[in-house]
Amino acid sequence: MDKRNSNYSLYLVTDRGLLGDKDLAKTVEQAIQGGVTVVQVREKNLSSLEFYQVALVIKGVTEKYGVPLIVNDRADIALAVDAAGLHIGQEDLPVVVARKLLGPDKIIGVSAATLAEALLAQDQGADYLGIGAVFPTNTKDDADSVSLAELEAIKAKVKIPIVAIGGINGSNIRDVMNTGVDGVAVVSAIVAAADPKAATCKLLQLTKE
Repeated sequence: MDKRNSNYSLYLVTDRGLLGDKDLAKTVEQAIQGGVTVVQVREKNLSSLEFYQVALVIKGVTEKYGVPLIVNDRADIALAVDAAGLHIGQEDLPVVVARKLLGPDKIIGVSAATLAEALLAQDQGADYLGIGAVFPTNTKDDADSVSLAELEAIKAKVKIPIVAIGGINGSNIRDVMNTGVDGVAVVSAIVAAADPKAATCKLLQLTKE
């Protein structure tokens, strides 16, 4: 999979705490069938072994559909399951170090909340940026907030793809897309949905309107 052709338009971030009694792998599969273009496996509260096992199962699903799997934070897990890439925050490994570990062909995404952070990540070789939180979110307590105007300003100055994240759902996804971003990252609007496939189809429809 050539990372330069990556489509970030509808980017799913997993959160097992929102699944209810649904199965994670099935939920991811239904979301991909509904139109998700990238899957990031994000697990904060698992041991390395458990995270590896979860990532391996999800990799089986994403591979079946040719969708890139991104691992959150953990370069070791990304390497262990041969994921398409790694997503890192401002407190994680520097981009240059992650690149050394993963090599030139893997996707490296970086979370940023300011123009300065975005430009630095771009200069250091990030492939895309996750900008947020655009709206209040329960899935990440420490996220800085970024207004739609700031999002638009960052998009205007940065050359690499930008994915907006944070509290994005059916009621606000159009406003986010109107800033010109390359994609939206969604957590609870898909993971917590009773029918993940239908929820994803609806979100995708809204991004195109």
